[in-house]
Amino acid sequence: SPSDYAATGSCTQFFTNVGEANLDVLPREDPQRQRLLLEALECLEVPGTQINEENAEVLGRLVCDLGGDYIRSSRGRLLKDLGQCGSFLPEQEEAIRDILSTGNTTFGPPAAWSAFTLSQLSRLIPVLDHSILQQIPK
Repeated sequence: SPSDYAATGSCTQFFTNVGEANLDVLPREDPQRQRLLLEALECLEVPGTQINEENAEVLGRLVCDLGGDYIRSSRGRLLKDLGQCGSFLPEQEEAIRDILSTGNTTFGPPAAWSAFTLSQLSRLIPVLDHSILQQIPK
């Protein structure tokens, strides 16, 4: 329960522990799982939809529950963290495609991707659409 961290005095430590846990024991739509994410964002004092690398590290697997607005606002900083997610909602997939297609990430534009880049993106490859895939050099 999120109220448990009141006893420890450290909501950051509590949500770090939550982020390391297997969140799949709760379905994605479960109100308790959604409440965990909202309370984690409040604990971290996330301004709007701006998740920095430090906050992403604390959120851990809770990153998989962030909406498309958070993913877009990250400008690619969350891509590595999103690689740990087992599946994505349609709005998350769209946001990931939007970010990767801009080419303004550490991976660069799809036309410059190599086999190494694809290995780094391996878990995100199923999200890529035809317009991105056709840009990748053979």
